[in-house]
Amino acid sequence: MNRREILTWVCCATVAAALVLASPAAALGVNWGTIMSHPLLPTTVVQMIKANGITKVKLFDADSWTVSAFAGTGIELMLAIPNDMLKHISSDYSHAQDWVKENVTKHDYDGGVNIKYVAVGNEPFLSSYNGSFMKTTFPALKNIQKALDEAGVGNRIKATVPLNADVYNSPESNPLPSAGDFRGDIHSLMVDMVRFMHSNGAPFVVNIYPFLSLYQNPDFPIDFAFFDGGGRTLNDRGHQYTNVFDANYDTLVWSLKKAGVSDMKIIVGEVGWPTDGDKHANTENAKRFYDGFLKKMAQNDGTPMRSGHMDVYLFGLIDEDMKSVLPGNFERHWGIFTYDCRPKFPMDLSGKGNDKYLKRATGVQYLPEQWCVLNPDVKQLSALGPNLDYACSLSDCTALGYGSSCNDLDRGGNASYAFNMYFQMQDQDVRACNFEGLAIITTKNASRNGCLFPVQIVSAAGPSAVASARALLVAGIAAILLL
Repeated sequence: MNRREILTWVCCATVAAALVLASPAAALGVNWGTIMSHPLLPTTVVQMIKANGITKVKLFDADSWTVSAFAGTGIELMLAIPNDMLKHISSDYSHAQDWVKENVTKHDYDGGVNIKYVAVGNEPFLSSYNGSFMKTTFPALKNIQKALDEAGVGNRIKATVPLNADVYNSPESNPLPSAGDFRGDIHSLMVDMVRFMHSNGAPFVVNIYPFLSLYQNPDFPIDFAFFDGGGRTLNDRGHQYTNVFDANYDTLVWSLKKAGVSDMKIIVGEVGWPTDGDKHANTENAKRFYDGFLKKMAQNDGTPMRSGHMDVYLFGLIDEDMKSVLPGNFERHWGIFTYDCRPKFPMDLSGKGNDKYLKRATGVQYLPEQWCVLNPDVKQLSALGPNLDYACSLSDCTALGYGSSCNDLDRGGNASYAFNMYFQMQDQDVRACNFEGLAIITTKNASRNGCLFPVQIVSAAGPSAVASARALLVAGIAAILLL
């Protein structure tokens, strides 16, 4: 190869690399939550992530089995410290050192895991937590950043705190982005924290959910939750807002400006739309939301107050059938993939509108094709109600709720659905399909009226892990009942 050929090759390679880096798909990340009864092997899920060209992943813990699966992939990772560990991390600096050593530097080697951020807690200042993490979050953040610095990785791995959009707001008397500021009860704490993160080159990570605006307010204009126009327009100092996402994002921009860090990097840590569990949570609305949002991402227009590229993590990757439903039944249906890693609807992550189904996970193993349903020969149904309640308390019946995908079933259909969900949760144990003689196992597909009666997958977690997960579900239900 002569000099001209070498220069031509280098030029072409550079341009190609720049195009890859500038690709909207490459800018997208996903949240991978694992609160599910039957998880797949981490390597299986990571392979699916790679196959779909996703280059960033945000986790909710730092489980070594999961993190190790990313070694050598180049995928950028955000690890997390759960809220229940904040007190431990904040109480003694050595605890932060130990955490960084065990969960960061262990994976940080040539050909290892590409760790970019450490999320210290997850939405710790939610109003519903009643200040439980108010005194521990910032000290934990400082300890983790110090530990990262002392480990020699703090220049490229930053500690941050993913926060819900409720940490800032605009007054009811002036509900415009420019009136935005951090919430009154945490104002001084937020100002100190964002200035600390900014001084260390860490981003502000915010979770924005247009769906929740619609869910929590029956008078919210539905079109304002999407990106295809046709609804209201909000004017703020000459800036026109046609959707709630942009308005919410710029409320944060104004809040940061008032805190003295107007140039602080912002990452949207979670944004998405659920597909079941509420009248507005369905695949049609989810596709409408993602189509508009991904097109917006591809255009790199940003928002009226912060133009240009946006860093975003979609929420979420896979449905999680054991998440708390305290916020709403939709909590278990945020995935763009179903529980067995099948894509729910066509989409184009590049935002160009070339919709097709994403690549599903390969090698997924299912339990036998059998279902537990109401025995049609049983005439005495007085015990049906209590058994249905029992089955749902230990499985996932959120699809039966008002406006959900299985809402149209009759009484017998509701019972069959509940029985089958419990049966599948229990790995099709024959003893899990009795219900005082009301149920029977069938090999005829029980799905009906557009309602899927699933067959569960073979869990990669093993029986003990699944049992532990079920115990957590029972404990969570008990905690909710005690509230």
